[in-house]
Amino acid sequence: MNYRIEKLGPLLQDASRKIWSRFEQRTASYGLSAAQWRLLGHLLREGPSTQTALAALLEVEPISVSRLIDRMEQGGWLHREAHPDDRRARIVVATDKARRIGPEAKAIVNALYDEALAGLSDDDRCVLQAALVKISENLKAPDPSKESEALPTPFETQT
Repeated sequence: MNYRIEKLGPLLQDASRKIWSRFEQRTASYGLSAAQWRLLGHLLREGPSTQTALAALLEVEPISVSRLIDRMEQGGWLHREAHPDDRRARIVVATDKARRIGPEAKAIVNALYDEALAGLSDDDRCVLQAALVKISENLKAPDPSKESEALPTPFETQT
């Protein structure tokens, strides 16, 4: 296969940005940002989580997720509890408000996905999903160009 998709990164980024921008427009009355929904959606699906795990999920530094959680806690979306096994850690838990609004926000996401995928057949959608999963899997692996560029240690350069 030799066909190259020009500007793959910008195309993916543009589509994602437009979906989340429209999501924020439609959830403005709730005061939910895209990042807040990603965090809240995870808590509603998976249950309570540590701040460290949430930072990894959002691919941000722990201090950034801590600030996000602070804002969400002030908005009544979640609260922190002591970790049962680690006195240093805190568990983040969705509130009743989040559980009540969650299905409405999820319906907004589903409607946006339907809009974004309009005109694509079920087969096209399956191929798109498989392709995006494969792209993610390909990029989870260690970067092969970095392995070949590894610099020798000082001991290796001495003869």
